[in-house]
Amino acid sequence: MVSMSIADLMICVFNVTVDSIFWKYFPDSFLKYTNVCRFSAFIQASSVQLSVWSTVSFTFDRFVIICCQKLKLKYCTQRTATVVVIIVSVLSILINIPVYFRYEPYYIIGDIAWGCQAVTGYDSYLGWRAYKWIAHLSVPLLPFPLLVLLNCITVSHIFVANRARRALKSRSNGESSSDPEMKNRRTSIILLFTIVGSFIVLWSPVVILHICFDITQSTLFPGPKSLYLAIRITLLLMYSSSCTNTCIYALTQRRFRQEIMNIVKYPFTLIVK
Repeated sequence: MVSMSIADLMICVFNVTVDSIFWKYFPDSFLKYTNVCRFSAFIQASSVQLSVWSTVSFTFDRFVIICCQKLKLKYCTQRTATVVVIIVSVLSILINIPVYFRYEPYYIIGDIAWGCQAVTGYDSYLGWRAYKWIAHLSVPLLPFPLLVLLNCITVSHIFVANRARRALKSRSNGESSSDPEMKNRRTSIILLFTIVGSFIVLWSPVVILHICFDITQSTLFPGPKSLYLAIRITLLLMYSSSCTNTCIYALTQRRFRQEIMNIVKYPFTLIVK
């Protein structure tokens, strides 16, 4: 959850603040240097990748906790969580290293490279086309079925356990009564459906856009302003998806809320001491 929060914060800083605000409204800033522009593009792609796969990893963790009782004792440990976070972070960086070399200077003034544009042959070279499909598979085409599969199995397991628990309680009590465990499971089902539903809804326009552009081999947007507006709205939905899962998980976890309160109180505690 901490890894997911950090990745979402990186998206808010680099993808939203730097790319969508500073890049457009401060045309003469250091962000226009080619090396800075390349690094910013690399960080943006890595942040999105880390956010999505942290969500998948956390969903798999919940799947193990609920459905795999034997594996739960070995997998759901702090050491395993650390290893998973490191692996996801390293893979997110390695997969997006080519993004840094995707751009070349737009123009050179006084031996200083300015601006970023796609390297020559980016859309025709076989290596770059293969990398584009690998990037599209890693985010978000592959996480889609994984999230749906894990959540469906988890929900079906909860339904089966609920039926068995309801049957046992009816035999022992002879009447229906309020069951806190059943309420917790019902909340978990709603949570799982909300997470996978929001991810699919918010990422679907991006997937459709990538598929259409790859099929038509379109790289520019010479159409009306409505097309450009649709593209910007699509990116807005994608960036919003990086925040919804963290907010949903955080608001439903009592320990997470307590840790946030401890972070807020910590500076004042130091002052008092």
